[in-house]
Amino acid sequence: MEAPAAMQISVVIPAFNEEGNIGRLVAETFAAVPQGRLGEVIVVDDCSNDGTAAEVAALKPRFPGLRLIRHLTNAGQSASLRTGILAARYAVIAQMDGDGQNDPADIPALLGRLATPGDRSGPALVGGVRTRRKDTGSKRLASRAANWIRDAVLADNCPDTGCGIKVYWREAFLLLPFFTSLHRYLPALFQSYGYATAYAPVNDRPRLAGVSKYNNLGRALIGLYDLFGVTWLRRRTRAPEWREE
Repeated sequence: MEAPAAMQISVVIPAFNEEGNIGRLVAETFAAVPQGRLGEVIVVDDCSNDGTAAEVAALKPRFPGLRLIRHLTNAGQSASLRTGILAARYAVIAQMDGDGQNDPADIPALLGRLATPGDRSGPALVGGVRTRRKDTGSKRLASRAANWIRDAVLADNCPDTGCGIKVYWREAFLLLPFFTSLHRYLPALFQSYGYATAYAPVNDRPRLAGVSKYNNLGRALIGLYDLFGVTWLRRRTRAPEWREE
């Protein structure tokens, strides 16, 4: 029996030049998420110049719930995520990176901690925390430093904001102000709008094909720039509780 629409999920996967990874990840997702919960899988191809789109398109006859959206220009990960969420048909979003390092088998456990949309007594976002990172030593050190700095400034109590696998309410995401590094600050922004957040351990896997789209220096420079902006947003945002009488 299918779950009610409010309990079904849209899995959104941004992808840029992930040929060799994205097809495997899509097939794993359909196998890992119970059929009654999985409403659709949306892959947003961010104007890739390899076989990413063709790899996804070839799977559509096999998986009727698979959707492929293609950007006509490269816009980045946050923009791709937002495109997929705007197109999503269900009230709960599960996001993953397109490189295959996130494990879709973790989605059901994260959903188990997520509150039903509209129920403010529980978390509107549950983020993954990678317990055994498979990245290089330099990336792990850079990630620890970035998390420490971000938490010291934003006080969002998120141990791993860079982990790509998260589940959350679509309606809450769509209230957030958009900027091109939004995906790195979701826990802090959800909190700024009065939503509770929670975290759970997840698997981390090595990249099997392609190369990372980020380097430590570039990420650090962008991260510092964005941190000032998000700090300003946190201080200037007011989201009072309300009721109609």
